[in-house]
Amino acid sequence: MRVLDDFTECENDVQLDGKVALVTGATSGSGLETAKNLAKRGARVIIASRSAAKLTDAKAEIIKSSGNENIVTRIVDYESLKSVRNLAHEMYLFEPRLNILINNVGAIALEDRLTSDNLHLMMQVNYFGAFLLTFLLYPLMKSSAPSRIVNVSSISLLLGYIDLDHMNDVGWSTFTYYANAKLADVLFTVEMNKRIQGSGVNVYSMDPGLIKSEFFRNSNNTFWKSFLNGGLMLVGRSPVRAALMPVFMAVDPRVSNASGKHFRDCAEFYSSWFAHDPVLTKRLWDESKRLVGITPEEDWELHPLTNITMNS
Repeated sequence: MRVLDDFTECENDVQLDGKVALVTGATSGSGLETAKNLAKRGARVIIASRSAAKLTDAKAEIIKSSGNENIVTRIVDYESLKSVRNLAHEMYLFEPRLNILINNVGAIALEDRLTSDNLHLMMQVNYFGAFLLTFLLYPLMKSSAPSRIVNVSSISLLLGYIDLDHMNDVGWSTFTYYANAKLADVLFTVEMNKRIQGSGVNVYSMDPGLIKSEFFRNSNNTFWKSFLNGGLMLVGRSPVRAALMPVFMAVDPRVSNASGKHFRDCAEFYSSWFAHDPVLTKRLWDESKRLVGITPEEDWELHPLTNITMNS
């Protein structure tokens, strides 16, 4: 296992001309650097975020950095499952293919409340939104195969726990929700891999480590926000270096036979013993589908021999 800041295995010269990539949470930090990296390789890169202004600025920065003008912006707000469905619909409407999906959205210290979808805000932003988007886009990725999905998790998953009856209860600490959500990201990766084997679509989870960022910017406690963000800026990895990892997972041929695995520093890494519990991963998958409201029309598991297209 690797625990040090070791990126020796991450470098490659894979080009992505003719490929299409979608990166969520790509207006700043490692998400933005991931989008830049993919653009430099020649991909058509779609960046998705809830802020139109930030998307405009990020697009300009990506084009300036890469010289690639084939950059598209899409609005999505993970606080709303309707917004996630709208993004998926736009992808089917405007994109004939999708080869890479990097689920990079993550947030901490959000309000302790339920969303209009009756899910806890922290769980919806950090897990259910990505689960729904990935589920909806799978048929498009299957028709574009070979394709790859990269779910960005966190070392905090080691402290996570999945209680299917209480995933969305209010009253826990913000870190508890975050750890649980990042564990759920890994478990859904494992279960999805079982269900799509032979499709030409690979799915991975990964831990990017601590990254220089303002990750705790949503905290209402000024002292802790300053202290924790200051700590990340002091000891965290640079976003440019951190972005090498999801790009590696998305493009490198060396991991083509490692679908369903968890990675850190571009090498397989231990995730959780929960990932080896097939009953739990199946139950989480089924419950997640129920909670995000997958309809029979959206459910490709009911129509395994056909490709589903998103209706308006």
